[in-house]
Amino acid sequence: MIDGVQVTEIRDDEWILGNVNAPVTILEYGDFECPYCRAARPVLRHLVDRNEGQVRLIYRHFPITSLHPHAELAAEASEAAGSQGLFWEMHDMIFTHQNALEFDNLVSYAEAVGADAIRFADELARHVYFEEVRRDFENGIIDGVNGTPTLFINGVRYDGPREYTLMQAVVDSALEQSGARAAD
Repeated sequence: MIDGVQVTEIRDDEWILGNVNAPVTILEYGDFECPYCRAARPVLRHLVDRNEGQVRLIYRHFPITSLHPHAELAAEASEAAGSQGLFWEMHDMIFTHQNALEFDNLVSYAEAVGADAIRFADELARHVYFEEVRRDFENGIIDGVNGTPTLFINGVRYDGPREYTLMQAVVDSALEQSGARAAD
């Protein structure tokens, strides 16, 4: 662990929103029961949308089960939906319904986003994606994560407010450093 620097590698199988080859990467370690993660969600989405093609968001799981008893199952649910090509839809659905994350709720949300509910429920009940969630969590420990959301912008930890204007300034700086043209 190097203080303030992401040391884990970005893998090809990460959940990426935006251009996979964007010059700026925002890596979020999140917890589906964390109210601060929920509050950051629209800001992060806006950064990807506003800087079309220039910014990508990568989501990694960091369920803090001592505070959020449903976070780990919710993370597994997003992975189960992701296996059907619906990760981001489930991600958004879970955050929208953050206060209702029991097994049956998650199955209902999966069905609502278009997943095969029988397959989803089976995989969730068998904890098929537990190891993937655990891998993200362990990467978070390596990267020095101790709370959520923890954000890295091009590998440098961002501890400022999750506020669009301030984060856009950091993105603009990262774009400039990468040689890419900053957003208008």
